Amino acid sequence: MASQPTESPPENPAAAHSSWYHELESAWLYRRLAEIERDPPKQQLFLKLAAAAEDQAGTWARYLPTPTPTFQPSTRARLVERLTRVLGPKRMRTALIALKLRGLSVYNAGPGPGHAMPQTIEDIGRRHQNVAGGNLRAAVFGINDGLLSNASLILGVAGAGVDARFVLTSGVAGLLAGALSMAAGEYVSVRSQREMYEYQIALEREELAEYPDEEAEELVLIYAARGMDVEQARTLAQTLIKDPEQALDALAREELGINPNDLGSPWGAASASFVAFAAGATLPLVPFLLGLPLARGTFTAAALTLFALYAIGMVLSLFTGRNAWLGGLRMMAIGAAAGAATFLIGRLLGVAVG
Repeated sequence: MASQPTESPPENPAAAHSSWYHELESAWLYRRLAEIERDPPKQQLFLKLAAAAEDQAGTWARYLPTPTPTFQPSTRARLVERLTRVLGPKRMRTALIALKLRGLSVYNAGPGPGHAMPQTIEDIGRRHQNVAGGNLRAAVFGINDGLLSNASLILGVAGAGVDARFVLTSGVAGLLAGALSMAAGEYVSVRSQREMYEYQIALEREELAEYPDEEAEELVLIYAARGMDVEQARTLAQTLIKDPEQALDALAREELGINPNDLGSPWGAASASFVAFAAGATLPLVPFLLGLPLARGTFTAAALTLFALYAIGMVLSLFTGRNAWLGGLRMMAIGAAAGAATFLIGRLLGVAVG
């Protein structure tokens, strides 16, 4: 929610109107979420957050010209609301957070194995600390993308019957173009996400400084909606709010679902994406880097690619829980189909052009 106004009127009337409008829009969205949600504790959470936002809007309305303008939700808010009805709040959580809604961490975790409710200050955010598995999974997919895309490119060019040097040149170009494209895309994605999260955390910092008791009560509502006893939740929230930095960390995690210590580095993500893609894309190039003739190089590249795809399929089974051997066979079959298709297309184009 926007910052609570002070007793003196704001210097910029437009800022008061903006805060009034966004509070009402938040309240409107909270009430729509309460209609969509079937879980009673979550319904109550959103209804109470709506009431709090409406109270804030009423305070800001004192600084607006009379008569008070008529509120209409924005096109963006209406679109997000309609998509939320179709896809559900959990899938639309990021879009709802971008509209400055709070309490959506109730869709991140709940009581149960692996997602126990926090009982002490030390428990806050504990479930956010292990990101190694996600990084490993991303690295494996990056290698797989580079391997499959460049192998397909090499086989397509080789199918056209050109000299092995042209295959090598095409493969190197494919490696660089793909790796740079992946790195650029990852940089933009992580940078945009980080900026959004930093903005949301900055808003929480301002709100915490201006009305800590209200922020503590929002934590109570969230913990209660996730199954904690209300009095226990209130005791924990009041303890947290005594330390501003600790309180901000808890609010970011529990209201926004953000781990402030793990926002991600755009340059780090871009570098990792570049290296992973390039590592995978290099493997089918090895036979041609060694100077093998076209036919032998193509066969060796295809064999290396299939072997690597089988290994990647087995590694990915660690994340899917499926049978490792079947996972390897499935990945190898997908790669074989893609490689065969591009080789045949290259052969047809080579014959047509020739």
